[in-house]
Amino acid sequence: MFDTETLTALVAPPGAAVVAPGAGEIVARLPPQPKTINDTGLELTLLVELAAKTMYAVGKVHLPVLMGKMRLSFSVLREVLGFMVAEQIVEVALRGDSDLDVHYQLTATGKLRAAEFLARCRYIGAAPVTLRAYRDLVLRQSQRQARVNRVGAAELAAAFCDDGIDASVRELIGAALQSGRSLMLHGPSGSGKSTIARKLGQLQCGLVATPYAILVDSDIVQFHDPLLHPAPLQLRQAEDRRSSDSRWALCQRPVVQVGADLSVEMLDLRHDKAGGVYHAPPHFLANNGMLVVDDLGRQRIAAAQLLNRWSGPLDSGTDQLTIEGGHKISVPFDVTLVLVTHRAPHEMLDASAMRRVGYKIHIGALGEAGYRGLFRRQCMLSGLECDERVLAHLIDVLHGTDGAPLLASYPRELIERIADFASFAGAAPRLTIGAIEQAWTSMLAGEGGASATRSIPHPAPYFVAAGDSLSETI
Repeated sequence: MFDTETLTALVAPPGAAVVAPGAGEIVARLPPQPKTINDTGLELTLLVELAAKTMYAVGKVHLPVLMGKMRLSFSVLREVLGFMVAEQIVEVALRGDSDLDVHYQLTATGKLRAAEFLARCRYIGAAPVTLRAYRDLVLRQSQRQARVNRVGAAELAAAFCDDGIDASVRELIGAALQSGRSLMLHGPSGSGKSTIARKLGQLQCGLVATPYAILVDSDIVQFHDPLLHPAPLQLRQAEDRRSSDSRWALCQRPVVQVGADLSVEMLDLRHDKAGGVYHAPPHFLANNGMLVVDDLGRQRIAAAQLLNRWSGPLDSGTDQLTIEGGHKISVPFDVTLVLVTHRAPHEMLDASAMRRVGYKIHIGALGEAGYRGLFRRQCMLSGLECDERVLAHLIDVLHGTDGAPLLASYPRELIERIADFASFAGAAPRLTIGAIEQAWTSMLAGEGGASATRSIPHPAPYFVAAGDSLSETI
């Protein structure tokens, strides 16, 4: 496992997201490379099985290629292959000038053995780490540790400077992140709750080591997912991994998001009978990071039941998962839980369940100043010149007449619709009163209010008769 110096380095300082460390420094944060089979924590039989299956899949293999596929050092594989040669499972197909320049292939007996191995478990890839090693590492790089730098007021203000969020709401979010407790973002659809949740995930500090696979008893749990455990760009450019354990990937703290498809079955290990491996549930994959439950209340499991399932693990930092046969295993539960819902919390949760949520934060309509700033920013991002007269018409006339709240989703949606209409008309998008009226009506038609009956000016902003010039109609 890690020594004290390496463990301290796993936690990035506040400026790490801006001042990127060099590739060598990043690689140094990984555990040391095992030099013997005993150092891996694995049995020789498991490593023989993985090597045989790999060679069965690729045929004659160069030793460095096998090292890369199994993510094991030369010294460990030399032990494994020495045993396999002695047992006549593999043979040397070609030998070069160095100890590394060797090609191996399965013997006839080895091919039969490999086929038997594959019939039991089709996993081919990185050698797993032990569950004990994984538990220990998750605890050491937990965000709950006192030495982990948490997001401060300046970082939070910078992250949300363009979102129009009130300072009071930022303070609530900041306090929730400092506490490490769960938080619920609730408010009307379109208020920007999901966007805020994603940004909170991006604000997580530091890098973490994640295993490619974990050995649970005698079974393999596939773990690393490059989409959920993205490597920092600096690491992708690093080449020298000889001193670090390649079975661990250094990645950004994960952000795992689940939605309405979440069910009870997804909360436990899922056994792939065809592949002979287990797949980890989303909250397991989110360890040392953030778990976002979007659209709470629409899952195939009641919100109160979901909170009850996770309340104990959130307090203890340990979850119980089940493998085939009903055997329970203890795994780490180290996540920042973020719940997002457009429903009122009391509609889904009783008083007892509500107390299990650390912070309940209402995300509502923006203030006028925040809405104006967000609209101007969306114009800039879309390459449109913001006409203040049009913006005033949007707020005073359209919002004012329909009584529609100043929701954070409206500026981007309106500008995208203006671009859609312009593209269909074969014209460049322009921010005009006619264009904003047309976009507004198309967005809110059927939702009641004046927009449901408002007539679009004729001719429409981008639809002109042949030979006519394109001009503002209002």
